[in-house]
Amino acid sequence: MSIKSLFSLRGTQLALSMALGLGLQLGAAASHAQSTTDAGLIQQGQALATAADCAACHTAQPAHPFAGGLALHSPMGTIYASNITPSQKAGIGGYSEQQFADALRRGVNASGQHLYPAMPYTAYAGLSDQDVHALYAYFMHGVQPDDQPAPQTHLGFPFNIRASMIGWNLLYLHGTPPQTSPAADGSVARGKYLADTLGHCSTCHTPRNTMMAEDTGRYLGGGVVDGWIAPNITSDAVSGIGGWSNDELVAYLKTGHVAGKGQAGGSMAEAISKSFRHLSDSDLQAIAAYLKTVPAIRNPAETRPAFDYTGDGKLPSLTEREPVLPLGGKGADARRLATTDNAAELYTSACASCHQPTGDGTRGQYFPSLSHNRAVGMSSPDNLIQVILHGLERDGADLAVSMPAFGKDLDDTQVANIVNYVETHFGNPNMQTTPAHVALLRSGGEAPLLMKAMPWLTGLGGLALLLIVLLVASRVRRR
Repeated sequence: MSIKSLFSLRGTQLALSMALGLGLQLGAAASHAQSTTDAGLIQQGQALATAADCAACHTAQPAHPFAGGLALHSPMGTIYASNITPSQKAGIGGYSEQQFADALRRGVNASGQHLYPAMPYTAYAGLSDQDVHALYAYFMHGVQPDDQPAPQTHLGFPFNIRASMIGWNLLYLHGTPPQTSPAADGSVARGKYLADTLGHCSTCHTPRNTMMAEDTGRYLGGGVVDGWIAPNITSDAVSGIGGWSNDELVAYLKTGHVAGKGQAGGSMAEAISKSFRHLSDSDLQAIAAYLKTVPAIRNPAETRPAFDYTGDGKLPSLTEREPVLPLGGKGADARRLATTDNAAELYTSACASCHQPTGDGTRGQYFPSLSHNRAVGMSSPDNLIQVILHGLERDGADLAVSMPAFGKDLDDTQVANIVNYVETHFGNPNMQTTPAHVALLRSGGEAPLLMKAMPWLTGLGGLALLLIVLLVASRVRRR
């Protein structure tokens, strides 16, 4: 081989080596860039899933996040949340991005089956294409697959006919999703998107019409969820949140409590624990700013804000009783309540060790005051009844709070007497309740009008079907 040929061969080898090395470097750089982009997209999707509070419904057991199985008790019956992990067997691992978007925004799963609006797809219909893409990336690549199947939902007739949702959706499913979501930090537009779409606030805080759809004419004017009152959060100064400062609203969403205003219980406590406390301050400020722009709705029966009530100021002499342990301790000494219907004795036994005989709560308000407390001053005693029956668990950004449930220790008369005692001396003296109303809430609350009328509607439907059959048979005979 000539010197020239040797140099030519070595030059070719060198060029190939350099090209290969450069190609590998470029490929690695591109792969790293792709990985970084994907990681950022997944992180964005995780933040969106937190803002949308997906875990609240789709996680029944902490060891199985997003595996579904949580029983949602609706007026139509029990609906089980589905597995939304990327499991091919039990979850959404086989969903395309379009099928994922259809489930979120149209309420239709990959099999073409209509979802029930316990899944807030009427709110998620406003999700931007950009956010749906990020959510899809997170649930497909940022969530561990879990092959644990969720129980199937089996509602009674006629609600088991999922195709009936087609007509319901034609009436109540609206909205054209934007391509991108509002991004201006702290802006009202950003707050509206967070509250209306991701946070789906209206699904709880807007009353329902006879078809159990949101009554948009009373948007955010207050609703009922599992027997709890989801209060009016319009800008009204008396019935709504007009008397709250923006900073107080932010603190409430972040921690679940504001001294002199109120504390979160029920599903709102869960929303704070799993969603709101994780949002940025700028996003919480945006939500507060938006809520202050919502047109005011006033309940004519309300003349003062709920947090303004302090009772009649006439405390009776309380006999010392053996107190309940303050954080729901278990064992023989945990709950020794007097077998009495005397309201003062019941309050002393069950409540005074935490909320104090005067109802002022503790220093720092870890155990809150019962005066200047929205739950005690509302124009309904329902939330006070519910927290006595079921207690509460709440993890705020500042601390975790727990109140024991007394539903198994107190009968309906005892609960009613405690409620009336608290309302009279610390809250709204005009608001009283009865054992019958406590029993109603204990059993799940009042059924919607549609459910009350369903036996009649079913009977009328059967009669109409019979008439149609007879009419067809008559025409066949004539032929």
